[in-house]
Amino acid sequence: MVINKKFFLSLLLILTGCSTGQIIDRTPEGASGLAPQQLVRSNSYMVAAANPYATKAGQKILQRGGSAIDAAIAINMVLTLVEPQSSGLGGGSFILYWDKSAAALHTYDGRETAPENVAPELFFEAGNPLPFQQAVAGGRAVGVPGLLRNLELVHKKHGRLPWADLFTEAIRLAEDGFIVSPRLSKLLSGNSSTKLLRNSQAHDYFYPNGKSLSAGQLLKNRALAKTFRLIATQGSGAFYSGEIASDMVQAVRQDANPGQLTLEDLKKYRAIERDPVCSLFFEYRVCGMGPPTSGGISLLQMLSLLEYAGIDLQKPASLQAIHLFAQAGRLAFADRGLYIADPDYIQIPTRGMLDAGYLKQRAQLIEPTKDTGRAAAGIPPGLSSNSQHAGYNPEQPGTSHMSIVDSYGNALSQTASIEQGFGCGLMVGGFLLNNELTDFSFAWQDQTGRAIANRVEGGKRPRSSMAPTMIFNREGQLRMVIGSPGGSRIIPYVAQTVVGTLIWKQDIQTAISQPHYLHMNGTSLDLEAGRFLEQHKVDLEERGYQVHIRELNSGLQGITINDKVLHGGADPRREGLVLGE
Repeated sequence: MVINKKFFLSLLLILTGCSTGQIIDRTPEGASGLAPQQLVRSNSYMVAAANPYATKAGQKILQRGGSAIDAAIAINMVLTLVEPQSSGLGGGSFILYWDKSAAALHTYDGRETAPENVAPELFFEAGNPLPFQQAVAGGRAVGVPGLLRNLELVHKKHGRLPWADLFTEAIRLAEDGFIVSPRLSKLLSGNSSTKLLRNSQAHDYFYPNGKSLSAGQLLKNRALAKTFRLIATQGSGAFYSGEIASDMVQAVRQDANPGQLTLEDLKKYRAIERDPVCSLFFEYRVCGMGPPTSGGISLLQMLSLLEYAGIDLQKPASLQAIHLFAQAGRLAFADRGLYIADPDYIQIPTRGMLDAGYLKQRAQLIEPTKDTGRAAAGIPPGLSSNSQHAGYNPEQPGTSHMSIVDSYGNALSQTASIEQGFGCGLMVGGFLLNNELTDFSFAWQDQTGRAIANRVEGGKRPRSSMAPTMIFNREGQLRMVIGSPGGSRIIPYVAQTVVGTLIWKQDIQTAISQPHYLHMNGTSLDLEAGRFLEQHKVDLEERGYQVHIRELNSGLQGITINDKVLHGGADPRREGLVLGE
């Protein structure tokens, strides 16, 4: 049985008994080629997640009086089951948490770490870097998962409901079954089959009888239900030691492409509360996650550059708006490549990179109507010396985002990932392991011998582009919760949505649905295929750009708050759903 997306969503609403807040019909301007989405309005709480089953699980927790982190835990467990290609127990996450009663923003780092015994030459053989698809498949690229420890840390500080209660829906769905979505089925029939078929558990689960799962098929995962029960009753300790940990180590080390993961690596893993990074954008205060993700700093840089360049004077998707986004992107990504990595291993000039005078000076490099080619990194104020060099790491979009506001006014923005779709392809205890170590630079030094900031080192966290974001007004009131999957494209995806909502005064659904355009200081300016942007191609090429028309598959989930009214939007490019009450 093959079903389309609209039928899939309708079926899930029937199965789960979903109710929503007020639905406002919205067919966003310029959204041709995408399934129409609806703006959702609520006066109490709201949850926007990447899959209808997950959104409904979060809604059930909020209806019981749970906090935003309570709902997030339930959502993460369900996503492990129904969206295994993007996130789950075998990966990591970054979390922003707004504590309304304390008027405090907390940020939590649950990024994976490299095993202690890895060598700098991890992704080299015979003196040459491995082809990416060879590096990513199997145990070599597996980092120590951080998602569960991160969720447990935040729950201890901000949870309201018992930990065990937050696994009930995921256990039920794993045992009784869920409907395979068109997206999951389509991805299984693509290139991911190569790495999944080399692992017996993944092979049997995703390709029963030698055929990939079909959309509309009922799928059960009793192994994952067992894993959930252990974690629900014993906490994260059941994951980082004992049978589950042993199975992970065995799968990684005995793979044909083995990794270095040990039981001691798992036992030692800790999530970290870090300081948020924030700066002003027009009259708003935008806050994000600091390193080891580049998402926060690079997003803030892009927004500041756009403000100085006059983005408020442009129209959405106009030729000049595309030009300014491209130029802001190339400048921000130039700094990103040189300066950002794990802050526990290198010194990062965060304050200087966000200095208003520095960014105003960088904005002056933007030519009004011409692309000037690849940008060089700047020299932020306060930088005493820099012996690091930029490396190359091709981030993959196997990622998921959720945005939540609970009835108490607390909010959560979380981006989670297992890196490439279906991670490394190894399945243990019903969940997939990540391939996040490929987010490190494959080379550890440049041709002159300078060390690369994002090189592989034992215990280190690879650089990310995940950009969970919250935005406040001048009075410190929360106004927006946003984020997206999409690899390194996450940063311009979020930047464009922020500008659309705050500056161009689009509602959150329209801003999410607008066509994408971006430049990451590489060789091309990317325009989203199937939209009306093709009309600008010739004019952009005359400005010096190499223009690439391509799919830009974001998965934005966003909520705005205005006069205590919540509005939510989900990306029509994927299968996300917003619910409120």
